Amino acid sequence: MSDVSLPRFHPAVLDWFQQRFSGPTPVQERGWPEVASGRDVLLLAPTGSGKTLAAFLWAASELLSCDPLPEETRVLYVSPLRALSYDVHRNLQEPLRQIRERAAARGMRLPEVRVAVRTGDTLPRERERMKRRPPHILITTPESLYLLLTAPGSRSLLRTVRTVIVDELHAVAQDKRGAHLALSLERLERVVSSRPQRVGLSATARPVEELAALLQGAGRGGCAVVDVGWQREWELSVWVPQQVLGPVATH
Repeated sequence: MSDVSLPRFHPAVLDWFQQRFSGPTPVQERGWPEVASGRDVLLLAPTGSGKTLAAFLWAASELLSCDPLPEETRVLYVSPLRALSYDVHRNLQEPLRQIRERAAARGMRLPEVRVAVRTGDTLPRERERMKRRPPHILITTPESLYLLLTAPGSRSLLRTVRTVIVDELHAVAQDKRGAHLALSLERLERVVSSRPQRVGLSATARPVEELAALLQGAGRGGCAVVDVGWQREWELSVWVPQQVLGPVATH
């Protein structure tokens, strides 16, 4: 894996990635420079192509580079599916744990990056715990984000958000949930001290311009679009026994 593919990543993050993967996927290789630039970015790729890691790995690298890491929420992840929110939570916790363990084995001390889920299922005691000790990465749904923005206590969690990751953007683009989410993203900008970067993740869909507009908001431009296409390369091989085919005729 070349340094061009992973610019300015924290050494512990780079070490973990190189140990786990042979190299970045196309959406990661093309997407990381755009995400690192701070621009709004729309990543379009088929399911299983690594676009979630394309968004989160850079965010994790920035958090781990803070010394000290502030006690505040920096990354907001919005998923239209509640079940997916919990999957993302599990899939984030394990890499963060592995990165810290590998760094500790090399004598490198890293801050603990806390991840929490806030949905309609979140218990009251867990909500209060988040207010007392905010997670650095907060995972939620469009509906729960709306509620977070309406209550003064929970709204304070969002004042320090610097990056908003919106997953499965295509799933809400054609109905009222998309309009509702767009409104919440605009309301978020009235809460934060400075406009956060927006990173959208979507299966390849058309028209791309409308997805980018939904992500950015009306009247804005300059969203970087990384579109790796509709198809995904299959890692398959087919083996057919010769006796099944029988003799091969020649002419």
